[in-house]
Amino acid sequence: MKSMYHYIAEHWKRPYQGEMKEIMRQRFIEWRREPTVVRIEKPTRLNRARALGYKAKQGFVVVRVRVRKGGQRKPRPDSGRRPKRMGVHGYTTWKSLRLIAEERAARKFPNLEVLNSYYVGEDGRYKWYEVIMVDPHHPAIQNDPEINWICSPANRGRAFRGLTSAGKKMRGLRKSRGLKESHNYKWRKKRLERESKKGKESGGHRSKAEAMS
Repeated sequence: MKSMYHYIAEHWKRPYQGEMKEIMRQRFIEWRREPTVVRIEKPTRLNRARALGYKAKQGFVVVRVRVRKGGQRKPRPDSGRRPKRMGVHGYTTWKSLRLIAEERAARKFPNLEVLNSYYVGEDGRYKWYEVIMVDPHHPAIQNDPEINWICSPANRGRAFRGLTSAGKKMRGLRKSRGLKESHNYKWRKKRLERESKKGKESGGHRSKAEAMS
């Protein structure tokens, strides 16, 4: 017998087909009328929230954030110049929309810390993410050995310092830069290079003139 979370995950594999299509359509009509950042009582994707550390207990807060799709917009210059020098191009941000959603939630609730986030839907203009936030000052969080690590001062402002999952992906820590193995292998290899004073990462390389002298 399969669990409830299995069937929730099956529905979210194709959220715009079958039974979910009309449900998502009604949700988007309601979500467009809501503020950009709104606190909700419970997660929309319970299986995903639980997998990312959410618990139905005091100290945990779920926030839904709306982000406009696409890259940055640049206004067209109103002064005279050649069309070649108009400079009207699309600009893609280095940050992902999920990281932008986490930062907006963190600004809205400065007393909470961002734990993680996940995608819940999109239409032609917006994307919606739900951000799991934790109150590091709540006794229920401080006494929970599985989550009280977030109470440490070293984890203040996680969303703005690239310490969340979306932030680490933006910083390139999810890639192995051409290596066949995992990124953990990459960092282990570079640590060994630094210890043995070999390779460019160690700073031990010399120029051709130094090598010949």
